Amino acid sequence: MASVSGLTRPSVGRRLLAIVSLVATAVLLVFVVVVLARNLIMLAIGLVGVALAVAGAWWMLTERMPRRGIGIAGLIVGAIVIVFALVEVASRAKAPLLDIVLALLTLAIASAAGRAAVAPMVREFDALRSGKRISPKKPVLLCNPWSGGGKVKKFGLADMAKDMGVEVIFLDHGLDLAKLARDAIANGADCLGMAGGDGSQALVASIAHEHEIPFVCISSGTRNHFAQDLGFDKEDPRKGMAAFGDGYERFIDFGTVGDRLFVNNVSLGVYADIVQQDSYRNAKLDTTKQLLPKLLGEQAEPFDLQFTTPDGEKVDSSFVIMVSNNPYVWSAASDFAQRRTMDSGKLGVFAINARSGGEAAEIATRAMVGLAKRDQYFHEFTCENFTVTSHAGTAFAGIDGEALQLDTPLEFKSHPRALRMLVPKDVIAAEATRRARAVTPKILLEVAAGRVPSVLEHAAQSA
Repeated sequence: MASVSGLTRPSVGRRLLAIVSLVATAVLLVFVVVVLARNLIMLAIGLVGVALAVAGAWWMLTERMPRRGIGIAGLIVGAIVIVFALVEVASRAKAPLLDIVLALLTLAIASAAGRAAVAPMVREFDALRSGKRISPKKPVLLCNPWSGGGKVKKFGLADMAKDMGVEVIFLDHGLDLAKLARDAIANGADCLGMAGGDGSQALVASIAHEHEIPFVCISSGTRNHFAQDLGFDKEDPRKGMAAFGDGYERFIDFGTVGDRLFVNNVSLGVYADIVQQDSYRNAKLDTTKQLLPKLLGEQAEPFDLQFTTPDGEKVDSSFVIMVSNNPYVWSAASDFAQRRTMDSGKLGVFAINARSGGEAAEIATRAMVGLAKRDQYFHEFTCENFTVTSHAGTAFAGIDGEALQLDTPLEFKSHPRALRMLVPKDVIAAEATRRARAVTPKILLEVAAGRVPSVLEHAAQSA
């Protein structure tokens, strides 16, 4: 029986799997509470270790030598204390190995049953939304030969493209990538691909969108965040080339700040100042290490950045603001700092404001281990529109890693499913797998009750 969105309601078998997952989760929680109750002293020692590790990481990031060395030592000592507490807990148990095996087994059952209960509906959801197969008649691939340390040459992407009948255009010194893309369209290109980093991907995608032709992402950059969150194999750009010959149409969100499109995120504050440095492009790590103590040290002043949260709270003096095209996962999970969906129709906002750089660094460090969610200076939310102001009238920004100085106010907007792409079939399957990671108790309760999860129901109705 189908729901109003066209998705099939959970079968009896999947409802039972959801119940098994919920029961196994409850059993695991009870087990953990009992173990901790028997080892309160070791729990306290373990928390001290966490505090030492967090404080050490903070000093390591924000101080210069010799205080940075003290921070590294604190991080190491904290880790040792945590391991000591865990070992002591295990040694005091009557059957430590059995406890560990039972805990892992219960966790595996909860995870596997939950995924099995939800995954079929997720695959059905993506199948309903997947577009038609398209083979462009005159595709063009723009290549940045220096991106990712020369991945275009390393993986033979140009030769592969030519064998597929795809015209190849190389970016060279002194050439304008935007002009190359527009000239290709003027010469009849009906599909644009970009083999390069995230900044190049965003630029060529914006031109493809402007001319209403599909875009192909080839993951030949250094980090390839955009390709990764789309579901591509970011380590092997050759797999993305299949989109030119047998691609599936897919519509994803993009964001804009003013009239500039972004596919990943816009960073303001600390990171934006770092990417402005001429040395950053060729020495990212060294430049960051040199500047962080200045930007996040104890005496560092807050940035001239202000915004209002969806709840109406006015926030001033932010050290960090990141606005992303779809929200990132900031909780403890295997896909931490990734996006589980690229078509939620929402911007993700992550921000830290504080009284000093040291306090901001401490909050950021605690956020990395999931300990800052309720901090009054830590802000995380989603929205469709967002505005950042500054008293100075300008602000440095890192837009998909590209350094710019923009006039304020900065007006951010999400454009739901507005970017037309061609992707290989395995990317559609990878998206379904990624969505299935977000198995929450609420989703399992809805499946156990025989209902389509509301998050899928609403998304299917709006698609």
